[in-house]
Amino acid sequence: MIEYENLKALNQSFFKEYSTEFETTLNSGWYILGERVKTFEAEFANYINSNHVTGVASGLDALTLALKAFDFDKNSEVIVPSNTYIATILSILHAGLKPVLVEPDISTYNINPSLIEASISPLTKAIMVVHLYGKPCFMEPILDICKQNNLKLIEDCAQSHGATFRGKTTGTFGDFGAFSFYPTKNLGALGDAGAIATQSELLNDKIKTLRNYGSKIKYHNDVVGYNSRLDEIQAAFLSVKLKYLDKITEHKRKLANIYHENLKSDFIKPFRDADYADVFHIYNIRHPKRNDLQKYLLSNEIKTEIHYPISPNLQLALKDVIETKPYPISEEIHSTTLSLPISYCHTEDDIYRVVEVLNLF
Repeated sequence: MIEYENLKALNQSFFKEYSTEFETTLNSGWYILGERVKTFEAEFANYINSNHVTGVASGLDALTLALKAFDFDKNSEVIVPSNTYIATILSILHAGLKPVLVEPDISTYNINPSLIEASISPLTKAIMVVHLYGKPCFMEPILDICKQNNLKLIEDCAQSHGATFRGKTTGTFGDFGAFSFYPTKNLGALGDAGAIATQSELLNDKIKTLRNYGSKIKYHNDVVGYNSRLDEIQAAFLSVKLKYLDKITEHKRKLANIYHENLKSDFIKPFRDADYADVFHIYNIRHPKRNDLQKYLLSNEIKTEIHYPISPNLQLALKDVIETKPYPISEEIHSTTLSLPISYCHTEDDIYRVVEVLNLF
């Protein structure tokens, strides 16, 4: 059986270093907001070329706190792609704001810049882009739109660690870059974890205050804050894995290239262009008979996933939250997309086997 993902196998080569870090952290007696968090924050900031990084408890918290740092009026609008994972939209709701969905480009699956301005209203305060599957958004027109309309820009980088658009790293274009280190990510922890990047010292100071009960000095609470802190042990594990992130990315790009060069044209493959340095957190294809294709692959001992089976506008949780209307491009993507195995633990032979089976469908 070729698993879609095997976290034990993925992390096996790091176990020895993880064990050392666990023992060191355990024996330190300091488990919350200590030196390991500070070290990882500095290392990751350096890796993505950001002035500041603050570790938080999850990717969802990273998005939510980024929005809360701006103190937008309640019910202010935030533009967001209509085909994102629901966490992106939940962050807007948790911040007391209104999500406004904009359709993606059918080629890149990222928000379509040419459709953004039509959705801007006097209540619009920010755009939240999502570098979906590990592919950067087309950032230049989005930056122009933000500048012309005085909008804040938040990047959802949950799947794009180290990805670049025209040489610039995702998470460094906007006011904030929000990262998830969920275990399946290219840079994954061994539990929930996240981080917020910014070039602004003032905004970074706000995030550090918000993540720790609204407190800069212990027992002195300046604002209504949260308990959203990256654990020392997860920070230590992430520092280990960060040393290998380029190797992980290189491996996944090699596997993606096997798919791209060998899959027959029946399958819609990810868009590729020299401007986009994709890190392939997910390698997705599209096919009109997606469900049959998934069953066929499973019958041939190949597991896949669907990211994501339900378009956000059709989610019950959002029934009374977003505008009731069709989002045909999003719905088309969600009904046809299929994620193929592309993990650090997969071999090239694994991927050639997946290709062989796919091409017989």
